[in-house]
Amino acid sequence: MTKNYALIGAAGYIAPRHLKAIKETGGNLAVAYDVNDSVGIMDSHFPDAAFFTEFERFDAHVADLHRAGQGIGYVGICSPNYLHKSHMSFALRAGADAICEKPLVLAPSDIDDLEALEADTGKRINSILQLRLHQSIIALRDKVANGPKDKVYDVDLGYFTSRGAWYHASWKGLAHKSGGIATNIGVHFYDMLSFVFGPVRDNIVHHRGPDAAAGYIELEQARVRWVLSINRDHLPPHTPAGQTTHRSITVEGEEIEFSGGFTDLHTASYQNVLDGNGYGLDVVRPSIELVSHIRTAPIELGRGEQHPDIAKVLC
Repeated sequence: MTKNYALIGAAGYIAPRHLKAIKETGGNLAVAYDVNDSVGIMDSHFPDAAFFTEFERFDAHVADLHRAGQGIGYVGICSPNYLHKSHMSFALRAGADAICEKPLVLAPSDIDDLEALEADTGKRINSILQLRLHQSIIALRDKVANGPKDKVYDVDLGYFTSRGAWYHASWKGLAHKSGGIATNIGVHFYDMLSFVFGPVRDNIVHHRGPDAAAGYIELEQARVRWVLSINRDHLPPHTPAGQTTHRSITVEGEEIEFSGGFTDLHTASYQNVLDGNGYGLDVVRPSIELVSHIRTAPIELGRGEQHPDIAKVLC
């Protein structure tokens, strides 16, 4: 039986991946919502879907569908980070399961509230954690799992992705709405690292600013030096000329390549949910606790190892 979907955040950057995933997993988008109306991409997937720019009308339409026996089974959520909790709450109260982009929420206490709402409604929240489905990451996890249990790997994570002035003028540049650099840009990397190397043992912050963050994390089987930046002036000197993004993850000095293979991972994520294997609140909690700590922890430059490309960020 075809599942009916609603989509919140239909005009956003990541929305096309959700539209494609709904289509490719045999779903039907019945209704979508966004405060912006640049949603022509919907014509390529679901031209008959209702669309609203006012949440009240969207809410009423979802209720009408329910009364007509055409209720929404899933609500895809790709709205700004600070709205995720309220939109997931709406989905569950509307009798639907939620499929939400990362970061799922901004604070661990939000997870407590959503767990209570799941219990009250009998509905479930699922997070998009596509790196867990990437073949290169799965291969790395299997290598670690099959290796010596007492081995602790040396890992470097450097992610420099240039953003223009618009970033700071948008909700993404406001820490109370996006969660800051580590949350907005890095949360899926931290989740991936714990997926591969086990739970966090220590979490040290070396730098925290509006355009960059850096630190050191000890996991059960890894020592991780990390740096994240959206400032083009922070690009490492070894970045090829004309390139505005530099991403590198090395394990024991060996580069882990996962630039490709992202195209279908949202589709795989949706299929996982349909198969009953979605990533729930319990899976998400560790990474949300980690980024929450990064936002508030004292700066400790003298503790833990610094990432080799941190120099410009600290200037």
